[in-house]
Amino acid sequence: MTLRLRPCLLVHYHEISLKAGHRPMFLRYLRHNLDRATVDLQPVRVVQFPGRLMLDLEGNPTPEAVKERVTHVCGVANLALAQRVASQMDAIKAAVGRMIEGRQFESFRITARRAFQTYPLTSVEINRELGTFVLERVKTRVDLTNPALTIHVEVLPNETFIYSDREPGPGGLPVASSGTVVSLLSGGIDSPVAAWRMMKRGCRVEFVHFHSVPYLPVTSQQKARALVDRLTQWQFFSRLYLVPFGEIQREVVLSVPPPARVVVYRRLMVRIAEALARQTGAQALVTGESLGQVASQTLQNLARIDEAGMLPILRPLIGMDKQEITAQAQALGTVEISVAPAQDCCTLFVPKHPATRMAPEEVQGLEERLNLPALVKVGVEGAVLETFEFPKGAGPFPVSRRAPAAPEGSRSQ
Repeated sequence: MTLRLRPCLLVHYHEISLKAGHRPMFLRYLRHNLDRATVDLQPVRVVQFPGRLMLDLEGNPTPEAVKERVTHVCGVANLALAQRVASQMDAIKAAVGRMIEGRQFESFRITARRAFQTYPLTSVEINRELGTFVLERVKTRVDLTNPALTIHVEVLPNETFIYSDREPGPGGLPVASSGTVVSLLSGGIDSPVAAWRMMKRGCRVEFVHFHSVPYLPVTSQQKARALVDRLTQWQFFSRLYLVPFGEIQREVVLSVPPPARVVVYRRLMVRIAEALARQTGAQALVTGESLGQVASQTLQNLARIDEAGMLPILRPLIGMDKQEITAQAQALGTVEISVAPAQDCCTLFVPKHPATRMAPEEVQGLEERLNLPALVKVGVEGAVLETFEFPKGAGPFPVSRRAPAAPEGSRSQ
């Protein structure tokens, strides 16, 4: 028989499958994001099958590049470059024979799954027949526990997917399926990790960076841009607001005693970030704070910061220690950017010994000395907006929280 192997990238999801009645909406977002991730790596066509998505790579010259892009798509549990053949045992055997041709492996395992129960062979019978087929052609042995080679066979009604090397994806939910948040981005290690964790929970993240130019150099802005550029690989389009904070800090210094300044600064940041969030329709703020990591991040002070705004403040790192956060930053490739020398607004006019347990009435009394509306207005009106795209031409996400409709001529089917 003439064997026709058609290359593809097989994508499995996990958490999305648990969403019951909302699953179609999450799948529309995932398909949309797969399209965006590969928009410049044509031809790619996204097709939905029961329990999985398939990226048709027939005629595509860069399948490895497509696979690399998809490893950054949240919602993907695992992925593998595979071959598609007809769901007939002769075709499946021929494809497995092509896969093992010229390879040496001391042990192997066949892992077969049927996506429908009317196929004439059970999964166990497929495993046995294909295992016998391999043993007749290669000097090897079966090892169901720790094989050197695992051959996956997924049988669907009209075609079968065959692959050997499966890689984990980021998991979670597709970006933009959970709404929009605004992340307060410093130049440190923590806040980029917090933003990424919200992307993994399906949020589209917008960024606000507070800088102290001209009192400090522009290096903190450069670091913020580099961090957002790196994180944009996970959500394809990002917006960064650069907010001048030096003059605001100077006004605080004139009226607020040193130990209380950190909490007052943070409350002003929350007010400014919330004003920007309301302009863009975001539903929450995000910070990289971790409980007790520094002197100002006590439960009492975090409560005072929360009281400054109306939107929820999400802290995805709240229970993580510095080693855990740093390990995640290293995996993301942001730690090298974060540790580069730079001075940001956190180093300007900040006391060595901040207050650790500020009471509500204490903060209120100190803020009565300030013209808060005027200071917030300075920050909001002085904010400069910059946009980032990956890959180029991806464009912005829709503002609506609803799943995007497939545009006319879409590559998704």
